[in-house]
Amino acid sequence: MTASPIAQRAWNLALGTMMVFFLLNILAVIAVVAINSLGRRWFGGWLPDGFTLGWYAAAWGEFQLSSVLMVTAQVAGAVVVLSLLVGVPAAYAMARLRFPGKRLALLAFLLPLLVPPITYGIPLATVLYQLGLGGTIWGVILANLVPAAPFVVLVMTPFVEQIDVKLEDAARVFGAGTMTIFRRILVPLLLPGMLSAGLLVLMRTLSMFELTFLTAGADSQTLVVALYYAVFAAGVRAPQSIDAMAVIYMATTLIWLLLALRFVDPTQMVGRVKAQRA
Repeated sequence: MTASPIAQRAWNLALGTMMVFFLLNILAVIAVVAINSLGRRWFGGWLPDGFTLGWYAAAWGEFQLSSVLMVTAQVAGAVVVLSLLVGVPAAYAMARLRFPGKRLALLAFLLPLLVPPITYGIPLATVLYQLGLGGTIWGVILANLVPAAPFVVLVMTPFVEQIDVKLEDAARVFGAGTMTIFRRILVPLLLPGMLSAGLLVLMRTLSMFELTFLTAGADSQTLVVALYYAVFAAGVRAPQSIDAMAVIYMATTLIWLLLALRFVDPTQMVGRVKAQRA
């Protein structure tokens, strides 16, 4: 039994209204933060009494954002590179090999993605501190690598499965070794998927608060953790400078998101791999 056209239109209208209301609330929150970061004083009315960029300069110096952004870039870059180095060969093994317990191995890869990070973040941080890595940048990188590498495996496995095995067999017939096949054949075909996985891991690392918070020290905080300390640490801070820091964080993540949407389209990548198979 199908719904009547009137009921279908009413449902579509209600769903559209809810989506517009949700988006307007998000945009309103972002607008308030952005406007307050530029306002001299804002005690009443729709807009502040005046606008200035001074709060950004104050936040840059007060919160040492130059060093925080450097640490953020180092952590995110290292996590992306290491997760690709670990995840791409693992995805190849999961796609090509048949072995007992494969489903169990796949479940083990999915657990860090399904379980909330705080549940395994506390024992992980305990182990890292016992090893002397807690509070260091390498501890932050290793902690973020735990969910990042399985995420790469999950993203890259379908890309590997879509590459025809006959290409590898033909290369072996002509004397190519495993490393040559991987470097000359598989990597060029997997490059769109690797780019997609790398950008998605980068976004996850920039927004990963729990694991970074549990393992970061004074000199190894990423931008999201530094923003948390700016809000909740002891002392009196101007709310405009905190909002300026929040805008910098939002702009950083938004730039990478736009790059991901500009250069990475999963449907196009799947179609490209299929065309290469044909």
